[in-house]
Amino acid sequence: MTSVPFLSFRNKMQSIDCEIYFLLLTMSQTYYVYMVTNANKTTLYIGMTNNLQIRLSQHYTDSQKAKRSFAGKYNCYFLVFYESFENVLDAIRREKELKKWRRAKKEQLIQEVNPDWDFLNDSVF
Repeated sequence: MTSVPFLSFRNKMQSIDCEIYFLLLTMSQTYYVYMVTNANKTTLYIGMTNNLQIRLSQHYTDSQKAKRSFAGKYNCYFLVFYESFENVLDAIRREKELKKWRRAKKEQLIQEVNPDWDFLNDSVF
């Protein structure tokens, strides 16, 4: 019978954690959907974050050391595109939308705002 109170307490804590998490997500903040590529511009990675500088640093570090993520394995840490959002749900929707696109459509979007595919990392630091 000792497990019942524990489970009850655990469920309450999970509920509180979810409420706090939701509050943090809905606080006024800027969210980014971004595309990074490798030095040869042959691979694209799309992601979403609330801190573009830290996320780019994480991609760089992973590509140099652990190579645990897709971006790390393919050395994708050169920023070529980003959009900002005030609502996290809008950013998540946009990220999912872009990930469904074929490469040609992604390239067209990048071309519209960054015709030379310049690496934009310095512009966000």
